[in-house]
Amino acid sequence: MNQGTILDLLENNARLTSQDLADILNEDKDYIAQQIEQLEKDKIICGYHTVINYNKAQKDQKVMAYIEVNCTPQRNQGYDKTALLIAKYPEVETMYLLSGDCDFLCLVSGKTMFEVARFVSDKIACVENVQSTKTLFVLKQYKQSGLLMQDEVQPEEPRLVVTP
Repeated sequence: MNQGTILDLLENNARLTSQDLADILNEDKDYIAQQIEQLEKDKIICGYHTVINYNKAQKDQKVMAYIEVNCTPQRNQGYDKTALLIAKYPEVETMYLLSGDCDFLCLVSGKTMFEVARFVSDKIACVENVQSTKTLFVLKQYKQSGLLMQDEVQPEEPRLVVTP
């Protein structure tokens, strides 16, 4: 049995239990549990997450922003040293090294726009080798992790054609 199959199933539904996976794959539950444990140990499975629609959540709102970061790569280390310094901040939820107009793209969250802006100016912009940042606040979320965050738009009632 291929570990990729377990990964595909868990990626689509992280709530599947070892028993669920064993039933789907026609395998022994203990074998599946062992495979999952090994995937976690090898850091192939790095966590299990819930996708939350903050547009509808009835709790304190969460402000999210994408931060474009440009930096100077270091000899024999490239971008890794700077990336690790930035990624260690708990406000940074996701971070990528990109090709194109910026070096890094970070998803940052906070309670207010001011809190996020302050984090960028006081923390990220001050990291050694960071040359510039650009903050893009998320105004509304339409899709995350392949899931739509809003209901289908209902078509308007057709209007009657009126002619003189």
